[in-house]
Amino acid sequence: MADNDWKSRLGVVYSTNPDFVYQQEAQEEQATVEPSKQRLTVRIDRRQRAGKQVTLVEGFVGTSEDLAALAKTLKTKCGVGGTAKDGEITIQGDLRDKVVALLQGMGYNAKRGN
Repeated sequence: MADNDWKSRLGVVYSTNPDFVYQQEAQEEQATVEPSKQRLTVRIDRRQRAGKQVTLVEGFVGTSEDLAALAKTLKTKCGVGGTAKDGEITIQGDLRDKVVALLQGMGYNAKRGN
C-alpha cells in the first residue's frame, strides 16, 4: 500500500512502461543542534487567525521528531494547545514570557521577539 501513495507523486506524468518504478529523492533533515547553540525567537502573531493570538517559536534547527517533542513539552507546561510544523512551534495564546522562561530553563538560547 505504501508504494501506491498518490499524494507523493503529484505532478508526475503518467508512464505506459510496465517496468517503470517512481523513485523519490530523499530529503535529509539536519541533525539536531544542542540546545545551548540554538537561537530561538519567541514572538506573537495575530495574522490570518481571526483575531486570535498565538505564540510562535522560530529558529529551531533539527529533526521534525525533536521539534514535535519540544512542542509537546511546551504545550504541556503551558497547559494549552498548539502545533509544530514547518520548523516552527505554534502555542495558543499570548504566552511569550512563560515560553521564554521555559526554553531558557531547558538550556536553549531563547529571546523574546516582539
